[in-house]
Amino acid sequence: MRAAMYYRNADFRVEELPDPTPGPGELVIRIHASGICGSDVMEWYRIKKAPLVLGHEIGGEIVAVGEGVDRWAVGDRVTATHHVPCNTCPRCRNGFHTLCDTLRTTKFDPGGFCEQVRIPALQADRGTVRLPDDVSFEEATFVEPLGCVLRGQRVAGMTAGKSVLVLGSGISGLLHIALAKAWGAGLIAATDVHPFRLEAAKRFGADLTIDARTEDLDDRFRAANGGRRPDLVIVCTAVPAVNEQAFRLVGRGGTILFFALVTPGEELAYPAFDLWNRGVTLTQSYAAALPDLADAVELIHRRRVPVREMITHRLPLARAAEGFGLVASAGDSIKVIVEPQR
Repeated sequence: MRAAMYYRNADFRVEELPDPTPGPGELVIRIHASGICGSDVMEWYRIKKAPLVLGHEIGGEIVAVGEGVDRWAVGDRVTATHHVPCNTCPRCRNGFHTLCDTLRTTKFDPGGFCEQVRIPALQADRGTVRLPDDVSFEEATFVEPLGCVLRGQRVAGMTAGKSVLVLGSGISGLLHIALAKAWGAGLIAATDVHPFRLEAAKRFGADLTIDARTEDLDDRFRAANGGRRPDLVIVCTAVPAVNEQAFRLVGRGGTILFFALVTPGEELAYPAFDLWNRGVTLTQSYAAALPDLADAVELIHRRRVPVREMITHRLPLARAAEGFGLVASAGDSIKVIVEPQR
């Protein structure tokens, strides 16, 4: 089979790999669509493992099942997550599934930027989700990232009526905006430095968009929100200055959700007394578990979160490097889909 082998962001090579064969309890999925995640283009994070096949946002159909598999059959339309928890350790039993040691060691074989992947037995059992007939393969690539967003907002205590400020309007920020709207948020505001993304934020549910280069975020938000700062600030950028800015922007009794992946070793100035005095909660979220994925499928199925409209580019496997360039440049693209069967 063909695979787009990652050597670095600008260097993908279409190479031939053996077709995967399922072992006991395993599946093989033919990949029809694979999304490029923002974490995929973080070269500091990926380059040390190169060469490898990336891709963990997938939609496809089962083409082979291993011995002992009775839940799934050839022809089933599915998505699957590369990371799954054990569901039995103390962290899982306390609801912290994405902090499970097992979750952080699981993966596909290989990644989604190839024609077929082998799904290990654990993922086949608790990380694979059936797609409704009206959810396309390309929409299925949003299940994992939307599941992560769902878990993040739940961890942050998002409820209807809360005012929300999203810092950074890339794909994660837009999913947070759309989900907050679906969940009945109060005022939703979004920031970015790129006009294309600010316009996208408006299309997907932001009541207020703020150009972070030229406008005062605090003044603009409070003017639109009756003088009050946001109940929830969601940080969707790794820029240190923006992360620190969140401390100053959140309202009394509010919460900051650090959603973006920052560079290891990065340190932020932490106004401990001020946050204590204002009763601010700091939290973060990583990955998603099966209930989050199932809920994401339902939101997509019911068109509560309009993911299809977020796709700006669909590329064949041989143009994976072009797709990575689009995502890394953070320009006029939102969601870039690689179609391995092309």
